[in-house]
Amino acid sequence: MWLRMGVITGLLAVALPVAATAAPPAPQDRFRLKPGARGKLCLSCHTTFQDTLSRPFVHTPVKAGDCADCHDPHASSHGKLLAADAAAICSSCHAGLVPDKAQSVHAPVVAGQCIRCHDPHAAKNKANLIAAGNELCTGCHAEMAKTIAQVKFRHAPVAGNCLGCHDPHASGKSAFLLKKAVPALCNDCHRADQPAFGKQHMNYPVSKARCTSCHDPHGSNNAGILWATIHPPVVNKMCNQCHPEASSPNALAAKKPGFELCRGCHSAMVNETLSRNRVHWPVLDKVGCRNCHSPHASARKALLREPAGRLCGTCHADTIGRQEKSLVKHAPVQEENCATCHSPHASDNVFLLQGRNVVDLCVTCHNWKEHSNHPIGEKAVDPRNRNLTLDCLSCHRSHGSPFKSFATFDTGADLCVQCHQGVRR
Repeated sequence: MWLRMGVITGLLAVALPVAATAAPPAPQDRFRLKPGARGKLCLSCHTTFQDTLSRPFVHTPVKAGDCADCHDPHASSHGKLLAADAAAICSSCHAGLVPDKAQSVHAPVVAGQCIRCHDPHAAKNKANLIAAGNELCTGCHAEMAKTIAQVKFRHAPVAGNCLGCHDPHASGKSAFLLKKAVPALCNDCHRADQPAFGKQHMNYPVSKARCTSCHDPHGSNNAGILWATIHPPVVNKMCNQCHPEASSPNALAAKKPGFELCRGCHSAMVNETLSRNRVHWPVLDKVGCRNCHSPHASARKALLREPAGRLCGTCHADTIGRQEKSLVKHAPVQEENCATCHSPHASDNVFLLQGRNVVDLCVTCHNWKEHSNHPIGEKAVDPRNRNLTLDCLSCHRSHGSPFKSFATFDTGADLCVQCHQGVRR
């Protein structure tokens, strides 16, 4: 008898904690809906929703009539009577779409805008996608679609499906949402052990190289889908001009470091650069010209690795950031033409300016005499610092300003009294 009671007591002791941690009731049960109510009750008002349910792909909660999985039937702080923020609702079921330490995440996923691609109720396409295949992607990436439509040579997977190379949500392995890093992704289709592949690449071991240093992965007007601007040695298949022979153990290494490699062909430019008083530091380090230029091919003129503004911004992020936050923006910076004012390689002037001084540079675009008779130049001493002379930058910010006319201070009250303190009120 006592043994039996002890067993029962022990079982109760085990069972009670389980009951205490039981899962909360499902949303449908939480609202104590009438038997059979569920989705049918909602459809009694939302009659046009029947057309949505007739689509071939219906979201699982909708198919089960579990409207309250996503919506609060009474009131909500969110639009469409959503029970929570839309992103939180989706992730409650679809967790794990973004891997830990993801290398790249699709912008709609970051913004929690799942409905940019998916219909939350039903759709004509798998995964409840609002459009099929590339049509969905080109809805946002219209400029890319336009470019691909105009090129002579298109990469075959692009014509098929963007998802052949890209993950629509996030990638834990590469930038640009690529399913694998380059060249592993490319090697899935392009067999480097085939004789034709080796011949096309001068028998260099490119299967371990970054394919996109030469090829546009979407399409190009150049055969072999090479980028728009191609380095002449690549065009002429003279790889050994910069690299050791293909049979060398280090075939993909450069023959010389830094600008010394480029000097063989670009001697005049290198000599001119080194003759200046101030040289842009990326020219002189061990990477040299390749800090800014692609050695093989590029989508941009002068073989630039990135659009000029973005390229300069990799080092000068504070300057680009100031321009973006500024109320008044300087056109050359806005248009990513940093070289309008600065020499990218070297100059005899401070800040690598293209002009002899600030005034000479600015007057190439701005005739200051038309809007001001304020003295500037070598004879006009700055009263705030007797070691300086007054020039355009004494009153204006060249990379943007929160005040009109690129002024350093509010022109209505504060600018002039920086020097003319006798009239300060």
